Amino acid sequence: MSRVTFNLTGLSCAACAARVEKAVGVLPGVGGANVNLLKSTLSLDSDPTLTPEAVINAVEKAGYGATLAVGAKAKAGAPRNDPGDVFAKEAQSMLFRLKVSIAFAAPLFYLSMGHMFGWPLPGFFLDDRGLLPLAFTQFLLLIPVVGVNHKYFRNGFRNLAKRSPDMDSLIAVGAGAAALYGLVVLYRMMFLSGANDAHALHAAAMNLYFESGATILALVTVGKYLETRAKEKTGSAIRSLLALAPKTATISKDGEETTVPAEDLAVGDILVLKTGEVLAADGVVVSGEGAMDESPLTGESLPVDKEPGSKVTGACSLSSGHLRIKLTGVGEDTALAKIIRLVDEATSTKAPIARLADRISGVFVPFVIFVALASFAIWLLLGQSLSFSLSIMISVLVISCPCALGLATPTAIMVGSGVGARLGLLFKSAASLERTSLVKVMALDKTGTITLGKPELKKILTLGGLDEDEFLSTVYSVESYSEHPLAGAVAREAERRKLKAREVSSFKQLPGQGLSGTIDGTTYLVGNRRILSDLAGAAAGDRAERDEDVRSLLEESERLSNAGLTTLFLLKTGEGDDKAELSGLLALGDTLKDDAVAAVEVLGKLGIEPVMLTGDDPRAAEAVAAEAGIRKVVAGVRPEDKEKVLKDLGQSNTVTAMVGDGVNDAPALARADVGIAIGAGTEVAVEAGDVVLMKNELMGAPLSVMLSKKVMRNIRQNLFWAFGYNVLGIPIAAGVFHGPFGLTLNPMIAALAMSLSSVCVVSNALRLRFFDPDAELAKIGHLRGPAPKTEEKTLSGDSPKSESKTHDPPEEKDMEIKLKVDGMTCGHCSARVEKALGEVPGVKTAKVDLKAGTASVTTAGEVSPETLTKKVTDAGYEASVL
Repeated sequence: MSRVTFNLTGLSCAACAARVEKAVGVLPGVGGANVNLLKSTLSLDSDPTLTPEAVINAVEKAGYGATLAVGAKAKAGAPRNDPGDVFAKEAQSMLFRLKVSIAFAAPLFYLSMGHMFGWPLPGFFLDDRGLLPLAFTQFLLLIPVVGVNHKYFRNGFRNLAKRSPDMDSLIAVGAGAAALYGLVVLYRMMFLSGANDAHALHAAAMNLYFESGATILALVTVGKYLETRAKEKTGSAIRSLLALAPKTATISKDGEETTVPAEDLAVGDILVLKTGEVLAADGVVVSGEGAMDESPLTGESLPVDKEPGSKVTGACSLSSGHLRIKLTGVGEDTALAKIIRLVDEATSTKAPIARLADRISGVFVPFVIFVALASFAIWLLLGQSLSFSLSIMISVLVISCPCALGLATPTAIMVGSGVGARLGLLFKSAASLERTSLVKVMALDKTGTITLGKPELKKILTLGGLDEDEFLSTVYSVESYSEHPLAGAVAREAERRKLKAREVSSFKQLPGQGLSGTIDGTTYLVGNRRILSDLAGAAAGDRAERDEDVRSLLEESERLSNAGLTTLFLLKTGEGDDKAELSGLLALGDTLKDDAVAAVEVLGKLGIEPVMLTGDDPRAAEAVAAEAGIRKVVAGVRPEDKEKVLKDLGQSNTVTAMVGDGVNDAPALARADVGIAIGAGTEVAVEAGDVVLMKNELMGAPLSVMLSKKVMRNIRQNLFWAFGYNVLGIPIAAGVFHGPFGLTLNPMIAALAMSLSSVCVVSNALRLRFFDPDAELAKIGHLRGPAPKTEEKTLSGDSPKSESKTHDPPEEKDMEIKLKVDGMTCGHCSARVEKALGEVPGVKTAKVDLKAGTASVTTAGEVSPETLTKKVTDAGYEASVL
C-alpha cells in the first residue's frame, strides 16, 4: 500500500476528524485513514486502485472539502492545493472576521449592557420612547456579526441536518437561539409599543439577547484566531527546516559557472560552493578543501573539515574554503527532504494515548446537545422563565469544547517532533514517540554505537632496546600494503608521529596469520599469535623458554588479549637465516565514544537498564562494557540471534529498545519495541529504526527518551485539562449548582471560557519548544560540560612520555604519593587498582590515570610507599614510587 495525503477544509473539532476517518475508512482499498486536526490533513494508506476522486467525494459527502496535497501521488485531473496557501488564506480570513466581529459586537454590548454599568448613552435611548429604536439598533448591529461568521451557521446546521453535529453546530444552535429569541422579543416589543403598554415594553427590552449572540460569535472568533496563531508556531521547526534550503545554486558546466534555480539541479552536476554559501543538494567533494557548518541538521557546533571524497549534505553552509561537489541527491532525495518527510509523517500519525479522546469525540457533540435540551426542558418544568431556561441551554451549548479534545495530542506531537528534529532526534511516528517514553531496557550494539568503530593503537612493547618509532616504522611499512582495519590504525599512529613507510619487497599475505615483507635485506613478519608457533621455528620457541624478556612479553600479550585488545607481533630474520627473532608487539583496540560513559550513566538515572548486545568476542565485549559502566553483556551473538535475545529481554511486558548502526543490527532494530538507529550508520539501520539519531553520539539515545517523556507528560496535561474543563464546565452551565449555591453561567462567559480552553491546550504544547537538554540532564543530577581535553597517549611499555596533570591541592597535614603502575590496560584494571589502594588504612583518596599509567594517593598521616606498592602488586600489577 502507498500513503497519500489530502488537505481538508471545514474541520472544526475532533468530532469532524472522527467523521472523516469513518467516511473514508469504508472505501474499498483503504488500509488506514488518519486525520490530523491540527494540520487539517488526511493521511491514507491505500491500494493503487483507489482514486483520489473517490476519496474526495467521500469527504465531501461527509460535509467537508478535500484536495490532494502537493507532492502526493496524484492522477491527472485531481484537484491539488498547497497547504501553505490554504493556511495563509485561513489566517487572513480569520483576522478579517475578527475585526468585523469586534467592530460591531463592541457597540452592541455597550448599548445593551451600558446602563447596568452606569455608562453614558445617547439621550433619545433613555426614555420609554427610545426602547424600540434601541432594540432595533441592536438588531442591526447583530446582522454584520452573523453575516461575517456565516461559516458557523452554514457548516453547523448542514452537519446537524446530516445527523453529524460538530462544534460549529453547537455554536450555530447557541448563537442562533439567542438571535432568534431576540428577534421574537423585538416583534413583541413592536406589538407592546402599539398597545402603549410601557411596563411590559420595558420588561421585554431587558430580555433581547442580541448581545449574547453577537458576543458569543465574537469571542469564539477571538479564540479561533488565537488558536490559528498558536498552531502556526507549532510547525515552526518544520518551516525552519524548509527555509534552510537555498533557492539557487552555482554549477560548473563546460568551464563556465552558471547560477540556476535549485529545483533545476540534477544528479551528476558539478556544484561550486564558496565561503558563506549554503549547499542546495547532497553530494561528494571532487576538489578543494573547506570546513562545513553542519549544525542545522546535526546540531554539531564545530565546523567539519571536508576534502576530496568527503560526503556533504544539503542545507549546510561552507564556513571556509572552496569546494567543487558532484551531486548525488537532489530534490526529494536529499537528506534534508528525508528529515522533513520523517517529521511530517510523524506528526500525521496518532499516538495510542489519543484513542480515548477519539472515541469520546465521536459522541461528545450529540451528548452536549442532549444535555442542553434536557436542561432547557427541566428548568421550564421547575417553573423557571423561558428567558432563564434559554440562557441555560445556550450556556451548555457554547461552553463545551470538543476542539480542546482534538488538539490535546496532535499539538504536543507536532511541537515535540519539531524540537526533536532541531536536536537531531527524529521520531518516525507518534506511536514510536509514545513507546520511547516507556523503555525500561535498552540494548546497545558495541562497534560503532558504544565505540567509535575503528581500532586505535593502544600500546607498543619492544625487546632488545629497539627504538619505539623504529619499531612502528617497520610495522607501518609492511602493513601499508594491507587494507585491513588494523593496518589503518597502525598507519594513523605512524602518520601522527610523522613516520614514513620504507620500501618493501617480496610482500606476502599469510592466511590466518599475518603479513611478511623484506626491507633492506631483512625479512619481517607481522601477525597474530599463530605466527609465533607456525613461522618462528623451534629456535624462537627455545629462546622464549630461556629469555625472561620474551617470556614477560608473551605473558603481557596474554593479559592484553584478556583485556579485549588485539595483539600483533613483529619478527625478523636475517638474509639466508631461517631463524625468526621476536622484536616486540602492538596492542590495538576500539575506543569508547566521548559520551559513551555519560550516556550509560544517564540511562541508569532514568531507570533504564543498559545491556551490551554484540557479536564480538566475549573478552573484548566485557572489557568495553567495564570501561563504559555497563553491567550486563550478551556477547558472541549472531545477527539472526539478536532478535531472540531482545525477545527474552522484553519478557513480563518490559518495553525494550535497541540502539545500533550496522546492517547486522537491522533485524534487532525491527524486533525491539523501539529501534533507535544512529544516523551516521547504514541506510538499512536508519530505515529499520523507529527513532533516528542524526548525530553519531550515544547521548542521543537517553535524550530521545527524555524528550518523549516530556511530550507524553504534556499530552496528559492537555487531556486532563480538556476532559476536566468539559466535565466541570457543562454541569455549571446546566445550572446544577443554581439551587444550592445560586451559581449560573452567563452565555457570554461560557463562550469566553470555550474559546480560551483550546488556546490553553495549544499554548501548553508550545512550552515544549523550550526543551533544553542540558537543563533536563541537570534535573537528574547530570551536568553535561565541555568534553575533556585529550591527553597525549603513552604507548610505550617501558617509560611513559612526560605529562603534566593537575591535582586538587591536598588538605593540610595530608600527604600525596604518586605511583607508577604497569600492566593496566582498561578501565576495569584502573578500577581494581583504585579499590586496592583505597583499602589501605590511612588512604583518603586514590585516583588512577589509565593513560599515564600512574596513581595519585592522598593519605591522612604516615602511610609508607612500600605498603602502597605491595597492595598494587598483590592486585596483579607492578608498582613503583615516582
